[in-house]
Amino acid sequence: YNSEEVLFENETDDVVLAGTLTFPKEGNNFPSVIMITGSGGQDRNEELLGHKPFLVIAYYLTQNGIAVLRFDDRGIAQSTGNHDAATSEDFAKDVLAAVQFLKNRKEIDKTKIGLIGHSEGGMIAPLVAVQSDDVAFIIMMAGLGIPGDSILYLQGELIQRAEGISEEEIQRSIKLQKEIFSIVKNNNDDEKIVKDLREKFYAEFSEMSDEEKSKLGDSEVYIDMQIKTIASPWFKYFLRFDPAPVLEKVKCPVLAINGEKDLQVPPKENLSAIESALKEGGNKNFEVKMLLGLNHLFQT
Repeated sequence: YNSEEVLFENETDDVVLAGTLTFPKEGNNFPSVIMITGSGGQDRNEELLGHKPFLVIAYYLTQNGIAVLRFDDRGIAQSTGNHDAATSEDFAKDVLAAVQFLKNRKEIDKTKIGLIGHSEGGMIAPLVAVQSDDVAFIIMMAGLGIPGDSILYLQGELIQRAEGISEEEIQRSIKLQKEIFSIVKNNNDDEKIVKDLREKFYAEFSEMSDEEKSKLGDSEVYIDMQIKTIASPWFKYFLRFDPAPVLEKVKCPVLAINGEKDLQVPPKENLSAIESALKEGGNKNFEVKMLLGLNHLFQT
C-alpha cells in the first residue's frame, strides 16, 4: 500500500500535526479512519514498551481497503504545540482538523470518514462526532462511559488488588483519592487548588511512617510532582468530565469494545454506561462488545 508522510493544521490553535496516511495502491474513493491516541504524550503509532498498536491496526485496515490517518499528538515527535497545556477538548480540535484534511484528499470517500479512539481517544471520538456531521462512524476501544473521577477510583482499586495490596490499604487509598479529587472538582480557583493540595499532601506526609517516607524519596520533589499532575489542565478536565451527555448526542453508528482483563478502563461498568447513554439518546445503530482474555492494549 501507499504510505505518505503528511502535515495538516489545526488553525484554531495554530498547531501543525504530523502523521502518516496509508491507502491501497489500487483504486480510489476509499473509506477511511482517523486513529486517536490514549492519554499521555503519544506518537502516531501509540508506541508503548516497543509495541505499536496503531501501526498494527493501520497495516491491517489498509490491507483491507481502508485508508488510515494516524498522527503524533500535539507537542510530541514531529507535531508542534504544547502537549502539557492541552485538554481532551483541545485534542478533539486536532481530530476535527484531521477530518477536514481527509475531506480534501482525492483518494478519500468524504461520506465514509470514521474515527477509532483508544482509551482517552475513545472519549475524544464522541466529542468530535457531535461537532461534525462529516464523521460517518466511531469505534471506541476501551473508551469511557463513566465520569473521569469514577474511572480513576475503579482503576486504582483494580490495579492495587492485582498487586496483592490489602483491602484495608485499598480503602484507605480510595478515601485519600476522593479527598484530593474533591479539592479539584469543587474549586475553579487555580491558586487555591494548588494551595489546598499542598496542605493536604503535607498533612498526609506528616502521618506516614519513616519506612513509607523513605519509599517516596525527597518529599518536596514528590509533592511537587503530585500537584503538577493533579492541577494540570488535562487532569482537571478529565476529573470533571462526564461522557454520558456527549454520548447521548452521538447519532452516527458506534462500535464500543473493551478487553475483559482491562484494569485501566474496567469493561463492565464502562460498556454498560456507554450502552445506556446511546439508548437514552435514541441511537439505534451501535454494538457493544467485551472481548474475552484481552487487556487495555487489546493483547492477551
